[in-house]
Amino acid sequence: MNTDKLLAYFNEVFSDLENSILLFDEHWFNQIPFEGSWTPGQVVQHIKLSAGGFVHVLTGEVATTKRPIDERVQLLKDIFLNFQSKMKSPDFINPPMDNYDKEQHLAEIGTIKRDIAKEIPALDLSKTCLSFELPKIGHLTRLEAIYFVIFHTQRHVQQLKNIHQFLKLS
Repeated sequence: MNTDKLLAYFNEVFSDLENSILLFDEHWFNQIPFEGSWTPGQVVQHIKLSAGGFVHVLTGEVATTKRPIDERVQLLKDIFLNFQSKMKSPDFINPPMDNYDKEQHLAEIGTIKRDIAKEIPALDLSKTCLSFELPKIGHLTRLEAIYFVIFHTQRHVQQLKNIHQFLKLS
């Protein structure tokens, strides 16, 4: 496992997220672009609720892993990077309709990025995280949890880019 490459990948995805947020002006950040869509602000709020919680998952209670530490990475990738599939957010990370502040969101995303990036080289990524169990998948290793954050964020970066493209063409 190469933590330098993992950290670079993580930082690249979160930089892409930050750049995608910057595509929207304040007006469009809180506008529903089309029926059935979240606003860009809601998309970012959803990422904050999800990724922000994983800082605590990574640093919380762990156990020795009794399986390959990357066993679920491909499954997570297949789930979250399948852009043809529609998903429903669990209630606890479902973003309410609100008037979100783009600059505040950027700052908070920056904090999440910094906090998780700090843990990647510092933690034993082979340990299994016990503080959270992913529905239908189970407990993740720290390595898998970081990949979950990466793939989940990539999915929503694509969503933000699609919303921006739709608004640009409208």
